[in-house]
Amino acid sequence: MKPLAEFPLAARQAIRGVLTDIDDTLTLDGQLPAAAYAALERLRAAGLLVVPVTGRPAGWCDHIARMWPVDAVVGENGAFWFRYDRGGRKLVKRYVVNDEERALRRARLGAIAERVLAEVPGCAIASDQPYREADLAIDFSEDVAPLPLGDVQRIIDIMQAEGLTAKASSIHVNGWFGGYDKLSTTRLMMREEFAIDIDAARAAFVFAGDSPNDQPMFEFFPNAVGVANVRAMEKLMTRLPAWVTPSPGSHGFAELAEALLVAR
Repeated sequence: MKPLAEFPLAARQAIRGVLTDIDDTLTLDGQLPAAAYAALERLRAAGLLVVPVTGRPAGWCDHIARMWPVDAVVGENGAFWFRYDRGGRKLVKRYVVNDEERALRRARLGAIAERVLAEVPGCAIASDQPYREADLAIDFSEDVAPLPLGDVQRIIDIMQAEGLTAKASSIHVNGWFGGYDKLSTTRLMMREEFAIDIDAARAAFVFAGDSPNDQPMFEFFPNAVGVANVRAMEKLMTRLPAWVTPSPGSHGFAELAEALLVAR
């Protein structure tokens, strides 16, 4: 990872949109500071496409799509995307898996959760689980005392042994049935909602993130940016972003936004 200050001016001038993780990328210590929210607003006002790509649940994403200064949101690590049609006053929802299949998969997650809780002391079902539609979220740092990375890996191993795709964020391990991820659903969303071929235009988009579940995005986007706290999860990662901000969380995201806006 190279310092954000070395991100070339010409490359920054070519950016058309910003995709971003939320937890510990837009947030800091579990809250969304004004600096990060204002950065989203300024980026969108400057004509950039702005889309959070998060592991957070459908219930949160409903609010985000409606009320944040964003063009859409990808949630539950790629289970769906939501976009609020302001002209039609309607929340547009698109799921990767149909309603019936999601219900069948969801019914199988309870037993897996019980196994994880029994085998990894100190973890918990994430407090936002009731608002999820497609995955299981195990808390290892948000509302519980932070667990060592070895325990985080153990949660991942159990989920994978049970047939789940498992990814760690900075606070949760998320598990789901199916092969989708943040990148695959972002690709679909960009094509279907905005008529953008993201494979052809990857250099024109920045992705900002901080944790292992962001790795598909880090690998795909040549101008991916990690906020400084990405280093805390580096031992669980094999793919890192091209650039890294001086500051962590929301402060780092604000630094990225300023670098892009100054270039414009």
